[in-house]
Amino acid sequence: MSYAPFRGDQNPLQPGLVIAPQQMEQDLAQLAKVTGCVRTYSVGNGLDKVPELARKAGLKVMLGIWIGTNRIDNRAQMETAIALAKQYPDDIKAVIVGNEVLLRGEMTAADLVANIRYVKSKVGDVAVTYADVWEFWLKNRDVYDAVDFVTIHILPYWEDFPIRARYAASHVDAIRKRMAVAFPNKEILIGETGWPSAGRMREGALPSRANQARIVSEILELARQEKFRVNLIEAYDQPWKRMWEGTVGGHWGLFYAGGDRALKYPAGVPISNFPEAKLYAIAGMIFAALVFGVAFLTLRHRPWSPRLSSWIVVGISAATGGSLLGLAFDKMVVESLGFGGWLRGGFLFAMGILSPLIVANTVMYGRSLPTFLDILGPRDYRTTSRMQTILGIAVLITAVLATETALGLVFDPRYRDFQFAALTMAIVPFLLLTAINRPFGGKRPIAESAFAVTLALSAVYIGFNEGPANWQSLWTCGLYLLFALTLSRARVGQSPK
Repeated sequence: MSYAPFRGDQNPLQPGLVIAPQQMEQDLAQLAKVTGCVRTYSVGNGLDKVPELARKAGLKVMLGIWIGTNRIDNRAQMETAIALAKQYPDDIKAVIVGNEVLLRGEMTAADLVANIRYVKSKVGDVAVTYADVWEFWLKNRDVYDAVDFVTIHILPYWEDFPIRARYAASHVDAIRKRMAVAFPNKEILIGETGWPSAGRMREGALPSRANQARIVSEILELARQEKFRVNLIEAYDQPWKRMWEGTVGGHWGLFYAGGDRALKYPAGVPISNFPEAKLYAIAGMIFAALVFGVAFLTLRHRPWSPRLSSWIVVGISAATGGSLLGLAFDKMVVESLGFGGWLRGGFLFAMGILSPLIVANTVMYGRSLPTFLDILGPRDYRTTSRMQTILGIAVLITAVLATETALGLVFDPRYRDFQFAALTMAIVPFLLLTAINRPFGGKRPIAESAFAVTLALSAVYIGFNEGPANWQSLWTCGLYLLFALTLSRARVGQSPK
């Protein structure tokens, strides 16, 4: 397993960060129960202690040297690794000189080969290799001659054409065999492979706990049957990676990052994508009942009976909100990062809860959706109804958040999550309200029109960009289009017929 010791707010880019040996000792003792070898990526940040600690835990080490653009740092890493290889020759199975440095474009193949040969000349009988994505081995065949064995990364989720979970293990095996033909006479080690347990879809590749467990199991079974070595990425979830790689980047571990750092898939325990599903179901039923409760309480303040269509709106809003409440909460907790992320996620979840409740009240009164002018316009235009004001604010906040997420998926989509659960809870009641209590006259307000056009155009682009296999994208784009339709129906100064 790939091992990085960082916990909580720790990350390798923190100046002067040195991980306490006791922290790594705890991890390695835990990992020794499930693997016989760990792979590291650097000898900085206190990781130079790993060989010593691994020996105590009964583990072997594939010792990584981090190579980048800084030649001084590169030399310091290499000299430290050389000294460790001489000190622990029985515990270090191999030295890995560089990780994906060619992929990142931080070094030429010629310079990399020179560094590999230098380390190899100093470490005696310890094997030396380099690790990179499999395509970059094919593009830089000169590196093959310098290493003792070929270390390739095969990550089906991150392929240029992402692989579905059901085909991931066979894809890994096919690439391994292809590389064995391209580079004969040397072992092909799969230096990184695995699957994320959370994050956004890429085409048909869906991160989930069940998919991660399935793929890891199938790859390990292939390794046993065909007798090849494989290194899983990674031991523990790494929250710090989310700053650069989004939600998906922090959820490749087989152990959780926080708390007691428990194994995600204990033996004999059923695997579920939503371990708290029963609790979510109970909360959803309570929420649905609450939506109906608001509707019934509203009836006490009006002298006439509502139309059947009003009850249909209440029922659909309650069912939608109740069924998605747990998923929306789960996504908020898993996908929110930093103050801005929690602010966006919190407001999205709050709007998802508020929308069905406030629409249940509004539809019973027979009112329509207020415009932004009713809320923010000159005093003479503003509504005097407190509930209409709250509803208008909810629509405005939802419009801002929907547009922000849509533009993010247009201009910077690679690591952006699809906020389909909370948006569905918020948008569906607004849409239904405009369907039965629609203003038929008056001018179309500029603000709503601008939001509607932005959302509609974004939906079309995102749908084509993400592809038809990505159901998260299709769902989200559908919501953007429905919300654009809702906003386009707004009219200034009119009441429903």
